[in-house]
Amino acid sequence: MRDGVGSREHATAASGDRGPFAVSSHPMTIVAVFNQKGGVGKTTTALNLLAGIAQRGQRPLGIDLDPQAHLSHVFGVQPRLADDTMFGFFARQRPLAEIGAISQSGVVICPAHMELAKLDAMLGKGVNVVTRLRHALRAPDAVPGPVVIDCCPLLNVLSLNAIFACDLVLIPVSADYLALQGAKEVERALNALEPVFKQRLPRRYLITRFDMRRRMSAEVMQEVGKSFRSEEVLVTRIRENVKLAESPAAGLDVFRHAPDSRGAHDYSTLIDELVGAGYIR
Repeated sequence: MRDGVGSREHATAASGDRGPFAVSSHPMTIVAVFNQKGGVGKTTTALNLLAGIAQRGQRPLGIDLDPQAHLSHVFGVQPRLADDTMFGFFARQRPLAEIGAISQSGVVICPAHMELAKLDAMLGKGVNVVTRLRHALRAPDAVPGPVVIDCCPLLNVLSLNAIFACDLVLIPVSADYLALQGAKEVERALNALEPVFKQRLPRRYLITRFDMRRRMSAEVMQEVGKSFRSEEVLVTRIRENVKLAESPAAGLDVFRHAPDSRGAHDYSTLIDELVGAGYIR
């Protein structure tokens, strides 16, 4: 992997893959952050999950699969050439280790590029295509640390790669009705994939932009409780917070921008909850 001067580093991890859709044991945890509606706090959640894990002494891997590349931008990793991004991984079979860059937050980022939007037309959705990321993350020379994937808000070849690769789908639901509808679409999509996986795909719903002073927040929280399994709704709430909202514009995660803020506290609490549930090791 490269830093500002282009150095590379490799780590090893055991691979236990038993087939394209089999659940395998491996030393890392892979979380895909996904909702089929934009503006729900998806990238903010991926950003601060990665940064919070790095703050705890690990070096997580962030994979940006959104052609808008907001996650890559905030972490300051924006290669000019598409081949130096996740586009190169999918279209040119470049190893993740070649395109990963170490950010100032201590997170390794495999960045996105607008050319990713062309992959559906280029590659299709065959089994070998949608499991490409899964196999790369479970290869003998894969990065051993936690992995967080920022998905695009479409059910396409990119998000399918994330879903097939991950141990957990984390679905942010901002406290508004359109975000709730997007989360219900994700639920239907994951349920439709169950015959392929031959099991229920692990998922957790996270309420974001929560403000108890607003009636809609309380109503959406109540509806989330009715719409999804109670054990799949996280206890943590990401509260509305100015410092959290402004940190991406400053090119920083909330832990670097405002470590004492409510937003930093909430994302730290989220990581504690995911650790307690065994999804982050």
